[in-house]
Amino acid sequence: MEQLFYRELGEENAQPLIILHGLFGSSDNWLTLGKRFAEFFHVFIIDQRNHGQSFQSDEFSYELMASDLVEFYQENNLNSAHVLGHSMGGKTAMEFAVNNAILIDKLIVADIGPKAYPPHHQTILKGLFSIDLGKLQSRKEADTLLSNYIPEIGVRQFLLKNLTRNSNGFAWRINLEGIAKNIEEVGKGINQNAHFSERSLFVRGGNSDYVLDGDFNQIHSIFKNATIATIANAGHWLHAEQPEQFMALSLEFLNN
Repeated sequence: MEQLFYRELGEENAQPLIILHGLFGSSDNWLTLGKRFAEFFHVFIIDQRNHGQSFQSDEFSYELMASDLVEFYQENNLNSAHVLGHSMGGKTAMEFAVNNAILIDKLIVADIGPKAYPPHHQTILKGLFSIDLGKLQSRKEADTLLSNYIPEIGVRQFLLKNLTRNSNGFAWRINLEGIAKNIEEVGKGINQNAHFSERSLFVRGGNSDYVLDGDFNQIHSIFKNATIATIANAGHWLHAEQPEQFMALSLEFLNN
């Protein structure tokens, strides 16, 4: 089994906190908040498979990413930890929690529910595939090409963090082919008969449509001891849009 890349912050004798990024993300996206969490916890920010500097694989599912996390615990001698996941990382965290409750102290899930989501990343994938790396001359050119598919500059900047230079020119840090091939897996729901009884916090963005009022019953049916909180004036990237509120909610939950 190949090992996951991770960034480690904080005191080794502090309570461990594992952070999992979303689709097309990486540990880099969480460094700023990770440093703040590291004032209280021993933080591990992980690149999940097919992302960042972790290994690439044709196999990609929540079951596999949860089992990657089990192996991460073993490799780092972790008996238990808090786990925080955003979007796809939140789904990984939920899958991990319902099957490995003994390994989790508290669970934080950011702007995702346990339900199945219809595929909705096709435009992003088309945009990324429209960039011919063999002919690409600059990051600015990549941004121009991507703007034909994605008008929001913030989303483009986020996606283009995955574009890196090497001796041959440009390359993707993400396994674009592997993700595209398994994109249906990203939308899959958690086992509806599963349950997790430890304390959990579901944080949603007030402007996001990922977790609706109608999803609350399903969340509580699986996560028996869940609190659901809403951050106003935040969309799906709530931790980036309203970092102060996200930190305050998370720390209050983890420290009490």
